[in-house]
Amino acid sequence: MNGIIPLYKPRGMTSFDCVAKLRHILHTKKVGHSGTLDPSVDGVLPICIGPATKVVPYLMASGKVYQGTVTLGFATTTEDLDGEEVARQRLATPFSAAEVAAAAQQLTGTIQQTPPMFSAVKVHGRKLYEYARAGETVERPTRTITVDHFDLTGAGTFDAQAGTQTIAFEIGCSKGTYVRTLAVDLGRALGVPAVMASLTRLKSGGFTLDQSVTLEDVAAAQAADTLTTVLRPIDYALQDYPHIALSEKLWGLVKNGVFLTVEELAGSTAPEVALTYAGETKCLYQWSAEKQAYKPLKMFTVN
Repeated sequence: MNGIIPLYKPRGMTSFDCVAKLRHILHTKKVGHSGTLDPSVDGVLPICIGPATKVVPYLMASGKVYQGTVTLGFATTTEDLDGEEVARQRLATPFSAAEVAAAAQQLTGTIQQTPPMFSAVKVHGRKLYEYARAGETVERPTRTITVDHFDLTGAGTFDAQAGTQTIAFEIGCSKGTYVRTLAVDLGRALGVPAVMASLTRLKSGGFTLDQSVTLEDVAAAQAADTLTTVLRPIDYALQDYPHIALSEKLWGLVKNGVFLTVEELAGSTAPEVALTYAGETKCLYQWSAEKQAYKPLKMFTVN
């Protein structure tokens, strides 16, 4: 069993819950997910099975797309609706679409972000949420992220009675981005507290929401012995790499970790290439300036 399942993670389950369920359904321990989704978030969660767990880092490195809503007017400890309210500022009038769009524009491109206290980022060997639950504070390291787009659907809905404004958004971002923190930062740019009210991951690891399958789908495929209908090849994680097909002779060399010349790889000039044999991606090779040849970077299978 080897491949990637583009799982739809429902709200109310942790990412590890999904891994545990799949281990039970598929009767295998070698299962790994490619980027945690909070329990309150649903959407695409690519999960690798068998030898495909080797491509988890490549899936995680790919860009992600989310859609959700941000509510202006109050804030919580967790930056989403799961936390306790810590601030409230009633809005007398709603912000205009132009004002909100201008604030979102400040949060696009390459920016610095500080992860929330309720997150799995480790500081001094402990996860931030462990400090938060113990009532402790710790200095959090900032990280560089890229927000490709932060699009808003107009000015959203204004609740005059509650003094809040809820706006729908779509965000395309890099690995390591906390969308709930972007929601809070949007409020900060407007001068009011804010919270992420809902979130769905539309795209991850090259998979889109309409390509995802449910745990029930996987269980049905396992029972019917048709897992190929839900299991995708590892190449989904490697689509950004140039692909070069190997001859039988070269595949014999690659299996033994032999360096390859530019000529043997069809005159390639790419820093990294995916090598295929018999229609299957077998490994990644990387250019070595020192050796003036391509060397093994990651082997996925030697069969």
